[in-house]
Amino acid sequence: VQLQASGGGLVQAGGSLRLSCVAPGSIGSISTMAYSRQAPGKQRELVASITSDPSTTYSDSVKGRFTISRDNAKRTVYLQMNSLKPEDTAIYYCYLGYYGWGQGTLVTVSS
Repeated sequence: VQLQASGGGLVQAGGSLRLSCVAPGSIGSISTMAYSRQAPGKQRELVASITSDPSTTYSDSVKGRFTISRDNAKRTVYLQMNSLKPEDTAIYYCYLGYYGWGQGTLVTVSS
């Protein structure tokens, strides 16, 4: 079963989006899950991660604007993105531990 991040789209600068990634099975035992992104012509960047504690880490570029969370009952990891900027435009990927990396979802932020 292929993982797929969802919730991307086109939004104006200052707007919000919430990405979701649903696992095919239980995620309770997964220690670390994450979201990364890749903008055109740039290297892939890890933007947020969450452990089973749960504790979270963020890249400096999104700190204070993005929030990663997990719902073990729904087998889902979320990325709430607020105050979006044009430089947040990228394909966003989710990582769900032993389930691997999901297919990306495109986020486009217009100025």
